[in-house]
Amino acid sequence: MADPYAARILVAEDEANLRMVLQKELERHGYRVQVAPDGEAALRRLEETNVDVLLCDINMPRMDGMELLRRVHERPNPPEVIMLTGQATVETAVEAMKLGAYDYLTKPYSIVELDVRVRQAAEKRQLRVDNQRLREQLARQTALPEIVSVSDAMKEAVRLVSRVAPSDTSVLITGESGTGKELIAQAIHRLSTRAQGSFIDLNCAAFQESLLESELFGYEAGAFSGAKARKLGLVELADGGSLFLDEVTELPAQLQAKLLRAIETRTFFRVGGVRKVEVNVRIIAATNRNLESVLADGSFRADLLYRINGFQIELKALRERPEDIEPLARHLLRIVGGTNPPEINADALSAMRAYHWPGNVRQLRNCLERAVILANNGQITVSELPPEVVRAPFLAPPPPSVPAAAGAPVETTTASNSGAISLREVERQQILAALEQTGWHRGKTAELLGISPSTLYRRLRDYNLEHRLV
Repeated sequence: MADPYAARILVAEDEANLRMVLQKELERHGYRVQVAPDGEAALRRLEETNVDVLLCDINMPRMDGMELLRRVHERPNPPEVIMLTGQATVETAVEAMKLGAYDYLTKPYSIVELDVRVRQAAEKRQLRVDNQRLREQLARQTALPEIVSVSDAMKEAVRLVSRVAPSDTSVLITGESGTGKELIAQAIHRLSTRAQGSFIDLNCAAFQESLLESELFGYEAGAFSGAKARKLGLVELADGGSLFLDEVTELPAQLQAKLLRAIETRTFFRVGGVRKVEVNVRIIAATNRNLESVLADGSFRADLLYRINGFQIELKALRERPEDIEPLARHLLRIVGGTNPPEINADALSAMRAYHWPGNVRQLRNCLERAVILANNGQITVSELPPEVVRAPFLAPPPPSVPAAAGAPVETTTASNSGAISLREVERQQILAALEQTGWHRGKTAELLGISPSTLYRRLRDYNLEHRLV
């Protein structure tokens, strides 16, 4: 079986015997080789798959090598091209080099000589691709994302990341909005063998259904009104790297079927396309929804779920790991607080620990950004915290008990006799409070709670809060 990381070669040669010999010899030297009988066929191959080096005969029917060379260099990130000819002239050699050819070989040539040129050309293209990727990675920082935690739950999640990252297994990350699913996805990618490849992310709930397919799979020129040129989709841009599908359970049914097919066959069709595109992509997906419920209501395909859920990592909500609130708050303050971030006083920390954070870490960051703006004298007090964080009496710790006189009955307050409120009701009350605070503006409410608009809309449906209460 060919090495999936070996250089990819395309041979465009009209002589059938020579074409077959070149394919066999180059494969024997460890390359992945495709062939085409003429320039037009070679151009179609280049549209379907990525190629590192193109070996191109000059004299071919339908489209000659010089025209193919011009067309190749009109494409983004083209392969290196080595021209092959039996009728060498100085003029054609000069013209080929001007058009961007890497090298020029005259027939007959030895396989050893060809192997050396192909290897050098493949290395040059790999250096070019690596340079582009390194620039992108430097722009978004190459170090692992900083996952701050002291809780056992997050330590276990990080341990699972380190175990699954080196494999090519699809990973599904579950947890509420704002728990850090994208950070975990980035950590998986950067610890994997694909770390030098692209990390492409897509929020499946952020696009209309009509736009989502072309965003994911790209489109051909003329596929629809306004499609003046080909557009590469995110699946294709992630070739050799990882594709992170956030809120994957929001994919419409039609796209679920197409994505399943693409994952299984590693091929897909662009919108309006008739030729398959081959890709080698690792899928990392995330959802904040209950998996059993999306299967039960038929909104998500079971076969697709099994495909993307090769390995599951569950992230606990912040309220389930309150010991992480203080270190997270101090870490986030260093990010949002500028060169001299303010300190959080003891009362403010107590209020933050008592709050249940329905928006999790994202909401905690929003809270601190607000507090930094309002802070005086380098101190964040209870006064600078949002009202919903301060007024959480149902989650506040019980007052210390007062020793009773000897023989007097001792009064205690328990969850059973004080009318404990369920977490579901707590979340409903917090959403309602945020709605009232923003005048029922849904966009501002989602931002205040630190959750996505799509998540807020689902919660409004669940809690029957789609219309303003009177």
